[in-house]
Amino acid sequence: MSEAATELLKTPLHKHHVEAGAQMVEYAGWDMPLRYTSVQEEHRQVRRSGGMFDVSHMARFEFKGLHARRMLERLCTRRISDMQHGQARYTLLLNERGGVKDDALVYRLDDDEFMMVANGANRLKLLAHFDDVQQGAEYKVKLTDKTLKTAMVAMQGPKVMELISTVSKEVPSLKKYRFTVKNLMVIKLIVSRTGYTGEDGVEVILPSAMVDTAMKLLLKDVDRDDPDAVVKPIGLAARDTLRLEAGMPLYGHELSEERDALSSGLGFAMTLDKDGDEHGEAFIGLDALRAIQAAGGPKRRLVELRSSEKRTPRQGMPVLIGDEPSGEVTSGCQSPTLECGIAMAYVDAGQSEVGTAVEIDAGRARISAEIVPMPFYKAPKPS
Repeated sequence: MSEAATELLKTPLHKHHVEAGAQMVEYAGWDMPLRYTSVQEEHRQVRRSGGMFDVSHMARFEFKGLHARRMLERLCTRRISDMQHGQARYTLLLNERGGVKDDALVYRLDDDEFMMVANGANRLKLLAHFDDVQQGAEYKVKLTDKTLKTAMVAMQGPKVMELISTVSKEVPSLKKYRFTVKNLMVIKLIVSRTGYTGEDGVEVILPSAMVDTAMKLLLKDVDRDDPDAVVKPIGLAARDTLRLEAGMPLYGHELSEERDALSSGLGFAMTLDKDGDEHGEAFIGLDALRAIQAAGGPKRRLVELRSSEKRTPRQGMPVLIGDEPSGEVTSGCQSPTLECGIAMAYVDAGQSEVGTAVEIDAGRARISAEIVPMPFYKAPKPS
């Protein structure tokens, strides 16, 4: 299928979604499962046991060559050179103004071999960005877009690692943000202990041609009809409520090119003392972030809001503090776990303290809420 085609892209698991009765929707140019049953039921399945997500729409890029590490140092806000083989690291990719082009995970496979997983909606934009950066500095890097040749599946939930332990001793022993390359029959898998729900679990990348075999061998316990199944298929809608409870930002909501990265509160994902040295390059946007810091910091900050009211906060709703405009909601829902309204919002930096009372303008009514600590939900530690 050409990039110019208007037909929606289909993941290698598409037929499995249709056979399972999923409600399919367009998302980032892909035909994706929104839900199989209800958002609440699927959300609670992940929190109490486990869920399987098709995340094959996520962009997957391979960087190989003499300057792969240096190029990634230039692209990424985190240091790449000190990553160990088998380590994955969350990072941001910025424009020159310090706005966020995307957030991503970088995997180090070897000294000069890396993989990046980014948002599917930004795949073509990032490819153009990578090309500009590579041409400008003449990095000797072979960049390959692996998205359409691979599939990516996430399994998340408190019982997932126990289930995986029945077929692998190595995977459950991985630390968080580590990965291993496994061979399952003739299938080469990259299995990482990462995720986007706030629960423990894994993400698996494998060749598209091997998906049907993998579904039989690796994902045989995914059963939508068994009420006691450890793992069930989960759609995009529950994935969004899960990540919101876990306080994880989403590009196009909390992250954008128009908003500086410092406002997001993702300080751990930005190495601001990362200057060009023998390890690589200062990242794009670093000067802009330093200028914002020198001027007193960002004007707005990302906060989490909690409300006991039945009305649901939604993206774009104004946030008022002391009856005066202070910011706006970027994501909101009724939390199935907490059974209350929750939201992420940007508000004026001087009014972003935990405990501050706010009102969310829902049009005909206002929703009373309070700024609370991040995240809303933390998974219980295994006993």
